[in-house]
Amino acid sequence: MSEKFSPTLRIGDLSDFIAPSQACVVSLKANSKKPDTRPQVSIAPKQQAEPVKISLKDCLACSGCITSAETVMLEKQSLDEFLSNLGQGKPIIISLSPQSRASLAVHFGVSQLQVFKKLTTFLKSLGVKAVFDTSCSRDLTLIETCNEFISRYRQSQLNNESSGASLPMLSSACPGWICYAEKQLGSYILPYISSVKSPQQTIGATIKHHICKKLGIRPDEAYHVTVMPCYDKKLEAVRDDFVFEVESHGRTSESGFRIPEVDSVLTTGEILDLIKLKGVSFEALEESPLDRMLTNVNDEGHLYGVPGSSGGYAETVFRYAAKILFGREMEGPLTFRTIRNTDFREVILEVDGKTVLKFALCYGFQNLQNIVRKVKMRKCDYHFVEVMACPSGCLNGGGQIKPKPGQSPKDLLQMLEAMYSTNVLVTDPFENPLVKHLYDEWLEQPGSEIAKRLLHTDYHPVVKSVTAQLHNW
Repeated sequence: MSEKFSPTLRIGDLSDFIAPSQACVVSLKANSKKPDTRPQVSIAPKQQAEPVKISLKDCLACSGCITSAETVMLEKQSLDEFLSNLGQGKPIIISLSPQSRASLAVHFGVSQLQVFKKLTTFLKSLGVKAVFDTSCSRDLTLIETCNEFISRYRQSQLNNESSGASLPMLSSACPGWICYAEKQLGSYILPYISSVKSPQQTIGATIKHHICKKLGIRPDEAYHVTVMPCYDKKLEAVRDDFVFEVESHGRTSESGFRIPEVDSVLTTGEILDLIKLKGVSFEALEESPLDRMLTNVNDEGHLYGVPGSSGGYAETVFRYAAKILFGREMEGPLTFRTIRNTDFREVILEVDGKTVLKFALCYGFQNLQNIVRKVKMRKCDYHFVEVMACPSGCLNGGGQIKPKPGQSPKDLLQMLEAMYSTNVLVTDPFENPLVKHLYDEWLEQPGSEIAKRLLHTDYHPVVKSVTAQLHNW
């Protein structure tokens, strides 16, 4: 296994991450059976053993971990696979995360807007059709999350003690957290997790189900690649939950065939490797106009988004809930109080001296386990928790560009945090004209049946046994 893989999937006992099972249930040997020593009437010719190939889905099927063996095949999730698809004439669409954009900006010493425009020039020179922005799909995700929280909160007030697992609502955008919840925690924690897909999968659904039609492309022809700060996003993309059936269009299967919302995921570091591989001077690249169909850029050319370098879930939902449930407009920055450390903070809303909303940011597994224990004992008094597996959140993802020689990880993280919010306008997701247009012509309204079908998902406990191979993560 590449040493770049995220710590949530690395074998070892790391202080801030859950150490997964030490053994992989998938045999790495082509023929692990002991030879039969009983007398035989005849001996068949010795057969050549086939090399074993383990896909990401196979690894995720078990309750163990991605193995460190050399024979692991990270199929369809590599830079080589991306390059091979470039030469096949497929319409390639790339969706860039804001965290990856910030990492490239810090590395090259340019602004985020310049990164976006130069990267668009570079990728289109390779044959890419469009470069979009997952900040747009994040706004879509946030709106669906706000709608789901209001529904859960009201239901919990109606049912009181019988509400069971309505609250706290735990965010669902981090695949490392979801993997841990499904493999280690099981059914007692899963009902608390938001059903809304991550921005990666939301933009995948938007492109394959809607944008392809607008571009005159069959969804099975399009090759959709996301650029993410985290290796775990590769694992998220291969979930069976994020694969859908399309018509066969004259192919051999009459009932159609299944395609993923996201065909491949490249990390920020892999994009840097691609730039180096092509021998391009990134700083010298011209700046191309951005693809406006799914990109958060206004008429003046400014990027816009939400506060919070890991998606802004807690802050956005808190503001919306305060307004809808209690008529309170939260002006100015929210004040999060540090509880244990900077990765565990909370914000509350009081009405007439009573706490009516209590939200938390919880990053890193050491903090996360405290929340999990409280939920299990029914003693968690938070209404919503923004959960991220990585300490310091998504900007610190394992797929980000590494520190330069002589630069400490802490210094790099501080530069990333400063860059992430520089020259990016903070806006309300509900006022995003692109998202409004998507609802008007495609999704109808937040929480609609089509929105629930395409932008929400389910989670499944992973049974800890060899037979669990039969079920993919």
